[in-house]
Amino acid sequence: MSKIPSILQNLRIPVIGAPMFIISNPKLVIEQCKAGIVGSMPALNARPASLLDEWLAEITEELAAYNAKNPDRPAAPFAINQIVHKSNERLEHDMEMCVKYKVPIIISSLGAREEIFDTAHSYGGIVLHDIINNTFAHKAIDKGADGLIAVAAGAGGHAGVKSPFALIQEIRQWFDGPLALSGSIATGSSILAAQAMGADFAYIGSAFIATHEARASDEYKQAIVDCTSDDIVYSSLFTGVHGNYLKPSIRSAGLDPDNLPESDPSKMNFGEGTVRAWKDIWGSGQGIGEIKEVTSATEFVDKLYKEYVEARDSLFSRSVARKA
Repeated sequence: MSKIPSILQNLRIPVIGAPMFIISNPKLVIEQCKAGIVGSMPALNARPASLLDEWLAEITEELAAYNAKNPDRPAAPFAINQIVHKSNERLEHDMEMCVKYKVPIIISSLGAREEIFDTAHSYGGIVLHDIINNTFAHKAIDKGADGLIAVAAGAGGHAGVKSPFALIQEIRQWFDGPLALSGSIATGSSILAAQAMGADFAYIGSAFIATHEARASDEYKQAIVDCTSDDIVYSSLFTGVHGNYLKPSIRSAGLDPDNLPESDPSKMNFGEGTVRAWKDIWGSGQGIGEIKEVTSATEFVDKLYKEYVEARDSLFSRSVARKA
């Protein structure tokens, strides 16, 4: 049985809302947490950097006020994603803000760094590190990460290529701590399936693009509704790291999504100048075929909860019937 930190033990359903560059914002994070799942956003979404202070104040104050009014059903904790790649010149500042507000969960990406883990631990926070293979998973835990986010094939943004079955089973051979699975999860039954294969949490991002709170254009949200996995292309062109993107946005940028050149990973950059490309080229995972409308984050989590309970009860009923 996995060792789950106390801060993650009382979620309404075992879901972490994935941080999405540009898309995630305080409003979405707050609504995710109120709905009972971990809400998160990248620190880099606050531009200029000084805005992060205001956003963290907004999130902590609103959630504290909500909890005071709802002691019997408090909000879930929130997380801040830190890109620890060397191109992120804001990392030290952004971690200082996380310390100031004692951000409960840090999600670290693109490099495992002991000083980031130690900083989070200094005030009682935990760190979940996202990885795309078992080798990176070992490195993250060896350096002090508390848990892992296994980014399997089909995930939005910087996705891996491993089957979730292979990735989870290899990690579970040696790691019994908190483990989330990312990759095409957009239904309650998929959340249950993630748990069945050994993950503790489902990590869901792309489905939340089609919510009223998401900071995405109406065209982007509608594309999430209209498109399916056939409309996703896997490319390294846009950031230097392979990721999944919507073909319609690539065509709109004047490119052929079926004939994209490779990019030099050494030129990966998450500085201020990268915003334009991320606005023009829309990231998305392969699970969007399930998304049929733009709705609120609360309504979507309610839907996931209902589906999750129904899938769990149905599976239990079938199991009992077979034993009988």
